[in-house]
Amino acid sequence: MGIPGRFAKLRRMIRRDPSFASPQHRIATILGIALATLVAVPAAYATICKYIDSDGNVVYSNVAPAKGLRKLSCEIADDAPPRKAAGNGTASVRPSSFPRVEPETQKSRDEQRRKVLDDELASEQKLLVDARESYGNGAPPPLPGEQNDAEKYRQRIARLRQSVQVHERNVEALRKEIAATR
Repeated sequence: MGIPGRFAKLRRMIRRDPSFASPQHRIATILGIALATLVAVPAAYATICKYIDSDGNVVYSNVAPAKGLRKLSCEIADDAPPRKAAGNGTASVRPSSFPRVEPETQKSRDEQRRKVLDDELASEQKLLVDARESYGNGAPPPLPGEQNDAEKYRQRIARLRQSVQVHERNVEALRKEIAATR
């Protein structure tokens, strides 16, 4: 039975059961399909990253860029329309059962956080100085076991360079965090 034969069978079913072809049945079927489609389709989310190129231009992208761009930040973007709270039409900032912190307590916490960040920054800056000294501008003196093994020496230089880069990134991140607390 081909396609035309299947339509013929459908026409016979409609003729036998008139309720199947009624406008109410058709509307109910269409509404059911539309509702199932709406429920099945999730809200659209995408990770949007902010990069900066060598000229200082800011680039936003949801895919990995070509080499030469430095990643500044990534956020999950929500394309779904914002939901409004019932009642006055404004979104509530926090639930009514959310605990309230007294201003003095919060100030004390902020000061403690700032002190911890300052201590971490000082420690990380010391580690960076030590790493740079060990790296010796890319030409540290070879260790006794590396004098006859150039590959071993190159591997140590790569580890030292990586250590310097990690500490530089940590110092930069801590400075950003401290600047955000002011």
